[in-house]
Amino acid sequence: MKIIFSIVAATFITLPILLYLVIFIGVKYWTKNGKRAMNTAINFTTPILIFSVHILFMTIWSYSFIGYIIMFMLLIAVIFTYIYWRMREEIIYHKLFLGYWRLIFLLFMLIYLVLVIYGVLSRAIEAVISR
Repeated sequence: MKIIFSIVAATFITLPILLYLVIFIGVKYWTKNGKRAMNTAINFTTPILIFSVHILFMTIWSYSFIGYIIMFMLLIAVIFTYIYWRMREEIIYHKLFLGYWRLIFLLFMLIYLVLVIYGVLSRAIEAVISR
């Protein structure tokens, strides 16, 4: 059982887009509501996506960037809160957090995709050069 759990966890950490799709399809099947399925998939995938980006940084550069990731997320939270406050003039914390969480999902999905492409290309170039 541990091995199966390890394989599933490693797969979803390596491919968080697959986790998003599994959750989206499952929730959409049970609720018949696409918007709810998308929001649920985003909410559950974001922490895994953040962890995946951290693992990619460690794999590519052999250094932990977790402190920088946390500072980046806090900076985005401050900027997002300021913009939200300027636009709405009243902060509704639940909506603020949901908007922030979705923004973090989009940013980390973009960072994840860039790091995967960079990692693959850099390893391919490294393999070609070392021959």
